[in-house]
Amino acid sequence: MTQSRRLSLERIAEATRVIDPVFLDSPQFLAESLGRDLGCRLAVKVETMNPIRSFKGRGTEFLMASLDGMPHLVCATAGNFGQGMAWSARKRGFLITVFSATAANPLKVERMRALGADVRQVGRDFDEAHEAAKEFAAANGALMVEDGRDVEIAEGAGTIGSELVRWPEPFDAIVVPLGDGALLAGIASWVKAHQPATHMIGVCAAGAPAMERSWRTGELCDLPAHTIADGIAVTSPFAEALSDITGVVDDVALVDDDSIVMAIRRAHSDLGIVLEPAGAASLAAVISEPGRFRRQLVAVILSGGNATAEQLRQWLAW
Repeated sequence: MTQSRRLSLERIAEATRVIDPVFLDSPQFLAESLGRDLGCRLAVKVETMNPIRSFKGRGTEFLMASLDGMPHLVCATAGNFGQGMAWSARKRGFLITVFSATAANPLKVERMRALGADVRQVGRDFDEAHEAAKEFAAANGALMVEDGRDVEIAEGAGTIGSELVRWPEPFDAIVVPLGDGALLAGIASWVKAHQPATHMIGVCAAGAPAMERSWRTGELCDLPAHTIADGIAVTSPFAEALSDITGVVDDVALVDDDSIVMAIRRAHSDLGIVLEPAGAASLAAVISEPGRFRRQLVAVILSGGNATAEQLRQWLAW
């Protein structure tokens, strides 16, 4: 296992010094009741306790700290990345235009606008919103930022890995939601460089297996997405993202929507934590396959908590 060729350990270390501290040093602790039920020692890393309720601010902060001048920024998003972009842009006075699908999570859209972004809802899905964003950037001389393609975003996310390796003993496994790949690439690059025996496991939604299939075959695979986990519903992985996780990831698991809902419920009942589906994917992987992690020290990344009130009423009514 070797560090990703694009990602730099030196820049991940630098990111810990330039990212706004509000996104750093997120809580990480043993979830004892959950661990007992699952037969493992389960540590949770809670990335929802910040102004945008997800880990995305780490990457957007490092990206924008690396920019020259005052470019007009453009991105496409399912919602959480756009919130990170809007938060970091507002902090620095950057103009930002965000494209989302017409069916995007309304809570995420509202929060992006509240953070000062010009949000344009275009297309039936992320791919159509992404194409509209690229066209807008080209027509207006703006800087197109792409989560999974811009390496600084993965390096900012890598600061989570630097915090995890402070745990008093090495983890047997670290389980990470896998969408565009930046989160897993960043964490795995740091962890494998410092604790190479730790198994790095990505988790895709079973209804959005494009990245899992791409990683397993070594070739980019475009596949449709049908899942409640919009934050990891990738249909067309970037070549850069696939390259970034190749060589630093030991396995990629798939979890179905029922397992994700169960993880949302257990996080709420056992930990008092509200998760959105993508944010619960890593916990869902451990819940759905407990025998795989029995007697191990396992860390899961709880990566986002932007669920709407309607979603919570539906998923927590049990």
